Amino acid sequence: MSKHDSILKIVNVTKKFRGLVAVNNVSFDLYSGEILGLVGPNGAGKTTLLNVINGIYKPEGGKVLFEDNDITGLKPEFICKKGIARTFQITRLFVNMTVLENVMSGAMFGRKNLSSFREASEKALETLKFVGFPIEKKNITAGSLNAVEMKRVELARSLLTDPKLILLDEPATGLNPSELSIMIDLIRKLNSTGITVLVVDHNMRFIMNVAQRLIVLHYGQKIAEGTPKEIASSEAVVEAYLGEKYVF
Repeated sequence: MSKHDSILKIVNVTKKFRGLVAVNNVSFDLYSGEILGLVGPNGAGKTTLLNVINGIYKPEGGKVLFEDNDITGLKPEFICKKGIARTFQITRLFVNMTVLENVMSGAMFGRKNLSSFREASEKALETLKFVGFPIEKKNITAGSLNAVEMKRVELARSLLTDPKLILLDEPATGLNPSELSIMIDLIRKLNSTGITVLVVDHNMRFIMNVAQRLIVLHYGQKIAEGTPKEIASSEAVVEAYLGEKYVF
């Protein structure tokens, strides 16, 4: 798959909750090797769309195509095995398990069947180092970590599934400016290994710096698509979301 091929196609996806249309006939392509940002106000449908992509929700209409295969409505574990990993806005770790055990658990659900417990452990340690987690904390329980450390562990666990595409839901939440800059570098680093990234975030300084292209949702509909500079100067986006023109 070349860099200009679509790894993910969202085709006329609609998701409703008791008559409320959360995602309304949304279509876009995500290209292989790209970092694509998904932005919009609260209630725009961003997390709902991620939940449709990774199989938590089944849409009422439309299709999700991954590497030209229809994965619409498949269960999350099957979608994970096909190569789509996910992190969450509120981290979902096994709080009574150690950091290392949490990350190793990713190996059970991914594309590769690691041949042994030892191999999974070695890969988990390597991945924790990659995301910048302090290795000396590998044997403490995940519930005792701070928010930033939890985000790193969840990211490491997702990476251990060996994804081709990773969905990041609000990775910048709760981070201070220096931590934001580290997160931007980390996302670029994992992208440089060949992983395609779809990232949702409210922090415009973060998303404008990390994404190569942006999709803007408003009341469940796509209202704009383009480079960060194009989005920043879009009248529709300023009116619906930004409130004023974003200055780089």
